[in-house]
Amino acid sequence: MACLFALMACAGGQTPPARAGGDTLRLKYSTLLCMVECDGHVEVSIADPWHEGKTLHRYVLVRDSLDIVKPGAYTTVVKVPLRRCIPLSTVYAALMVELGSLDAVAAIADRQYVKTGELQRGCADGTIGDVGNSSSPDIERIVSLSPDAILASPFENSGGYGKIEGLGIPIIECADYMEPTALGRAEWIKFYGMLLGEEARADSIFAIVDSSYNALKALARKAKERKSMVMDKMYGSVWYVPGGKSTIGSVMADANIDYVFADNGSAGSVAMAFEAVLDKGGEADLWAMRYGGRAGATYKSLLDENKGYGQMAAFGSRQCYGCNVEQTLFFEETPFRPDYLLADFVLMAYPELMAGGKKRYFQKLGE
Repeated sequence: MACLFALMACAGGQTPPARAGGDTLRLKYSTLLCMVECDGHVEVSIADPWHEGKTLHRYVLVRDSLDIVKPGAYTTVVKVPLRRCIPLSTVYAALMVELGSLDAVAAIADRQYVKTGELQRGCADGTIGDVGNSSSPDIERIVSLSPDAILASPFENSGGYGKIEGLGIPIIECADYMEPTALGRAEWIKFYGMLLGEEARADSIFAIVDSSYNALKALARKAKERKSMVMDKMYGSVWYVPGGKSTIGSVMADANIDYVFADNGSAGSVAMAFEAVLDKGGEADLWAMRYGGRAGATYKSLLDENKGYGQMAAFGSRQCYGCNVEQTLFFEETPFRPDYLLADFVLMAYPELMAGGKKRYFQKLGE
């Protein structure tokens, strides 16, 4: 009961004082996670990022016998450490590699997007299975693999996870991407480390991230003149911009960059017309864009896509930077190493502060 009360007190991202019978594991940045260490198990609560004051999911992580706790409403019992699990996103498959748990990757979805070397080799030699598309995974293959858990990302009004919910396999709801800060999202590595029995390694990685990120943030504050930035480009007839409350939006703020859509309250991507982006971001000093393809983006290729791009001030001043997500580990690394992304942003905006530094993801566009 003490553990239950401690967990309830975590609602809304508030960290309660430790209580008799359960010690709340202190988190510095996460607003969605709460973890309470109890006798023989850990109780985890994930706040619902779309409905304030509500809980998305509760988990009981059991290290020994499952008999020590009975599942209740909205509670899933998970035997840890996980030995065989299926991440439905390459983000979490790559994180498992980082945590030294490659052997626990039973299968993955969307194999065509895998770029991490160890995962590619596992897919090639058959040690890592294929469950098809993440939006509609192959149920028979999942059943045949007998996984301990499935890692899936929740979405607002998605209607759940379809048929996999009826398999009796614990579904770990990876809502870290809805954290309002980059360090808040990165701190979820502690939860994933606990699931995989790699708590010490996860704590060590996060300590490095925390220190590096805050050092870069302090360095960016030394810039004499603040730069402004617009992000990404058209996809078909729509320009998806990161919301002002997104993790990438928070990284721009921590890089001392004036993000042109910082006042947008969304934590995800926002669909906009070209004219709306041009109106607000046309005069931005910098333009950073993510794209995919074998060939690198150039100023010529941008104009070939949309003549209107030439109206952007950053286009005229040649201050455009591109990240080819098919040739970099942007999506695999940045969720839990936001210090890498912050370094890129500081180098783009204030190269004088990091003399000799090299960008990891974004490079200046060629002509």
